[in-house]
Amino acid sequence: MNEPIAFKSSKTLTVGEIAAMTGAQLLPGIPLDRIISGIAPLDTATSRDLSFLENPKYLRELAHTRAGACLVTQRFADRAPPDLAALPVRDAYRAYVSIARVLFPDALRPSSLFAAAAGDAPGASLHPSARLESGVVVDPGVVVGPGAEIGSGTVLAANAVIGPRVRIGRNCSIGAHSTILHALIGDRVIIHPGCHIGQDGFGFAMGPSGHLKVPQIGRVIIQDDVEVGAGSTIDRGANRDTVVGEGTKIDNLVQIGHNVVIGRHCVLVAQTGISGSATLEDFVVLGARVGVNNHVTIGEGAQIGAVSVVHGDVPPGGRWGFVLTAKPAKVWLREARALARLGARGMADKSGGDGAEGC
Repeated sequence: MNEPIAFKSSKTLTVGEIAAMTGAQLLPGIPLDRIISGIAPLDTATSRDLSFLENPKYLRELAHTRAGACLVTQRFADRAPPDLAALPVRDAYRAYVSIARVLFPDALRPSSLFAAAAGDAPGASLHPSARLESGVVVDPGVVVGPGAEIGSGTVLAANAVIGPRVRIGRNCSIGAHSTILHALIGDRVIIHPGCHIGQDGFGFAMGPSGHLKVPQIGRVIIQDDVEVGAGSTIDRGANRDTVVGEGTKIDNLVQIGHNVVIGRHCVLVAQTGISGSATLEDFVVLGARVGVNNHVTIGEGAQIGAVSVVHGDVPPGGRWGFVLTAKPAKVWLREARALARLGARGMADKSGGDGAEGC
């Protein structure tokens, strides 16, 4: 682990191959046979690395970079130094990611921590009635309950717990110390370490004599190509299923309550919390630390800014949010006092008549 990156590239590409794969414009004199084997930011890249530029904030780094090639937004192509193989493209970052995926496929999903061949590691406990297709990798300490079914190509990392009758599709990754109960999981799903899926939802009938626990009898259904970040939790439904739609990406430390329905290709950023029975339609984006109240519906394509609390329904395509931006404390206090004075003046105007004289 003395190397600056944790993964080794699986192959090399020439500049010409990268240009063909990304649809880049070929500038005169570009060295098409130059070999690229890695990726790096502009300031640390070497002659065998690919980098990218789309933000003018980093133009200074472009002028001094030692990268072997750089995917650049077309308007910056003429700013590249003469010895750099500049590749103008429409979307530099997306093109860069497409090449990174080819060079480092092993970084796209977690692999076995035990580095064993397909099969069961020492210390794993698999119930005799569990059904594992060929090619499932089981690391030490894994527990698989009765009646569970797991598809080929799936990796169960160390100390993962798969409950009774859970079904997990093919080519999934289940992270170390994760627990999956009362769940159906599709293909190519990535569950990062420390996730907990399918446990009780938080349901109590509260009253003066105490709080009655409500039986949570639903499941969690996670569709194909979903990714769930480390430490996130998804509660099973109370009287219907909690659902996460295909292609949805969930960041670390996200809480999803019981009966929540999340549509396809949504993005939930870190520390977001979604209360029970909320609905997110397709392509919804929630910024970091968003809170969603129970029984709220957020319409298709809506975006909620970070650190916002959603109390009511949001229409499709809405861009909502209320974020307090950090600023010097003296400035914040001055603004707070000014708002308080305005509020007090408004109340005085109302008590004195129509308020015309106070405007």
